[in-house]
Amino acid sequence: MPIDPSGATGEWSEWSERSWNSKDALLYSVGVGAGSLDPTGKELEFTTENSKGVQQKVLPTFAVIIGGAGGGMRNIGTFNPAMLVDGGRTIELHREIPVEGRIKSRGRVVGVYDKGSGAVIMSESESVDAETEEPLLNLKSQVFIRGEGGFGGDRGPSGPKNVPPDRAPDKQVTYDTRPDQALTYRLSGDRNPLHADPEFAKMAGFPKPILHGLCTYGFTGRALLHELCGSNPANFKSMEGRFSKPVMPGDALTVKMWIDGNEALFYTETQNGDVVIDQGRCTFTA
Repeated sequence: MPIDPSGATGEWSEWSERSWNSKDALLYSVGVGAGSLDPTGKELEFTTENSKGVQQKVLPTFAVIIGGAGGGMRNIGTFNPAMLVDGGRTIELHREIPVEGRIKSRGRVVGVYDKGSGAVIMSESESVDAETEEPLLNLKSQVFIRGEGGFGGDRGPSGPKNVPPDRAPDKQVTYDTRPDQALTYRLSGDRNPLHADPEFAKMAGFPKPILHGLCTYGFTGRALLHELCGSNPANFKSMEGRFSKPVMPGDALTVKMWIDGNEALFYTETQNGDVVIDQGRCTFTA
């Protein structure tokens, strides 16, 4: 059955539980490039739990690992999973993510859009503390399924969004990804062979495995955390961005930021000048 938006949207899934521990948070941090080689020394608290005088903290973008929840995707029809790529993500944090914890999450599809060359599926989820039911975080996501457009549906929202001003950025930082970056990141749960198997990547139209969009998102989130939030996760409130081009493991990523009060617009580009995350917006407190 091709993509069919009827009956796929609006219905919340059942609540599901997920837990994590210190090791999960450490592995994610390393997967998005954090490490002791950071010359500023800001990242030791995200990459170790037993150094003297260091209290472990969790990167805000770890939200994409713990906060996902299914809801409606099974009702949109069948498609070739090799044609699915991540399109973007928004995270909203109600409080700092603890080093270990247990949450309940539920999700739903909020839009199925026909882009002609493919279909965009937009969904959202909410997560609460499993014991207290206090809100912890909300996610919004979109995926693009190549070759699944043309079913006659609404094209959905389009046009410029979060466009930076026409001037030099207020802040920018560059991080190098490793050639094996995707092999580390995938250990946090995303085992899609598009990021590890050369033959699968070729079948999907790429010359070699590409980096996870959410790994690039995590690199970008690190830059925003350190440059805007004083490296304090409690100051990081929200982040949104669209994955506009693929990243190859080994690429250098430069995050450019334009600040206006407690909000910043940003985009991320490679060493070749290719913008790989656009429409970026982050909110924070000083």
